[in-house]
Amino acid sequence: MTNSMQETEKSDVILIIGTNTTWNHPVFGGMIKKAVKEKGVKLIVADPRETGLAKIADVHMTQKPGSDTALLMGMQHIIVKENWQNKEFIEERCEGWEEYSKSLEFFTPEKVEELSGIPKEQLYMAAKLYATSGRGAIFYAMGITQHTSGVDNVKACSNLAMVTGNYGLEGTGVNPLRGQNNVQGACDMGALPNVFTGYQPVTVEDNRKKFAEAWGIRFEEMDDKVGQTVTTMVNNAGESIKAIYIMGENPMISDPNLHHAAEQFAKLDFMVVQDIFLTETAQIADVVLPAKASAEKTGTFVNTERRVQLSKKALQGPAGAKQDYEIIAEIAQRLGASNFPATPEDLFEEIRKLTPSYKGITYDRLEKGCGLRWPCPSEDHPGTPVLHVGKFARGKGLLVPLTYIPPAEETDDEYPIVLTTGRLLQHYHTGSMTRRAKVLDGIKPHGTVEINIEDAERMNIRNGEKVKVTSRRGSIEITAEVTARVMKGIVFIPFHFAEAAANVLTNDALDPVAKIPEYKVCAVKVEKINGCC
Repeated sequence: MTNSMQETEKSDVILIIGTNTTWNHPVFGGMIKKAVKEKGVKLIVADPRETGLAKIADVHMTQKPGSDTALLMGMQHIIVKENWQNKEFIEERCEGWEEYSKSLEFFTPEKVEELSGIPKEQLYMAAKLYATSGRGAIFYAMGITQHTSGVDNVKACSNLAMVTGNYGLEGTGVNPLRGQNNVQGACDMGALPNVFTGYQPVTVEDNRKKFAEAWGIRFEEMDDKVGQTVTTMVNNAGESIKAIYIMGENPMISDPNLHHAAEQFAKLDFMVVQDIFLTETAQIADVVLPAKASAEKTGTFVNTERRVQLSKKALQGPAGAKQDYEIIAEIAQRLGASNFPATPEDLFEEIRKLTPSYKGITYDRLEKGCGLRWPCPSEDHPGTPVLHVGKFARGKGLLVPLTYIPPAEETDDEYPIVLTTGRLLQHYHTGSMTRRAKVLDGIKPHGTVEINIEDAERMNIRNGEKVKVTSRRGSIEITAEVTARVMKGIVFIPFHFAEAAANVLTNDALDPVAKIPEYKVCAVKVEKINGCC
């Protein structure tokens, strides 16, 4: 996030797109509700479903899944046409205006209505509200990124914030809501194929020299090549990838096109899973390394607003289980790294020495407060709640020209309905933890497919009946939930439930840049199971 969660009350208008915040980030969702209801903050929601925040929004746009770039660039078309852009901010802090403004010509309100289904009058209302209300913040999540146009969707969000001058001030910014509790921390620590810690590119020679020296290895041994993403590793299993070490991930539920994923994992020579439970993925592993849960660990987490926080062990873990760092350190030592950091303190000390944005963060400072937000370049620095104050990290912000890219798979006569997937309030990710919680599993013990009332009537499907949902990749049987929450022509299935796994159906087509799968839109058919009920 460029800004902090606490700043919602300082916004004048908030745009929520691609996130069901009250279900997936319920604490922060409550903060947004409070800002709207008690502080009078204006709210725009773009979502094909009627989410909790959509119910209290000033404008709720129900776009067709996969049309987010059109929606966002259409708002910008109107803003520029009506002369609502922040000319001073654009002139002083941005570049690329000429090509960017030309690309807006395609996204007329009429064209956006055709592509997204949003009435042009409603698009105009949203554009005016965001551009003229004052300080505007954008919050998005995986409903924006999990598309073959995911990178373009993010660029469109950034364009919208730049063209209206909504960077570098409290209550503004572009703010991705991370999907899991330490995704930000994992990325910060270099758990990406192209960077070391702190987003230092592996392709830069000075970075490789610095890390080689710290790790006691020869610089010439450092690989300067960008690695593979999770999705491409699975696709290349059995070929360029012979073995996989999986830690805290359950791809046999979370990967798209699960039949394909299972086939690929079967091609591996060796597979290790490190986890707290015997997940669906661990069940097919050659070796399972038992790890400790978060309450049984000591170490740092980084939340969605870049806040580094120290967590202390509250419970003793089960016999034989180890903290993740202990397992990794022991393996490293057996491979010959005799001086591998083997305590949380030693690990964090190495992190801050090698990572400029973490340099001023120490265990002592974290012990005394509620965390520090990076960048924190020195030990007397208070941390950075707001990024891009005064200037962007790259100098001038780049306004990016974009074109409309349709979803990789669209409906036809055989598969006439769009499937989109996501999470429920009661469950989390692949359910490996929450479905073992009796209270949560008692509230929502099985998956359902949300079907619009009109669609259900047309297909003679009643609430609670079993239906068969089929895509070009497979079929599942699941209980129908007939509801007005989801718009006509769309069904929604949560992906937590192994016995009715939504990702049997989803498309494994990838964004060409980020290699993120298109979880959020694919074509399906829904059939009543004969003799049911």
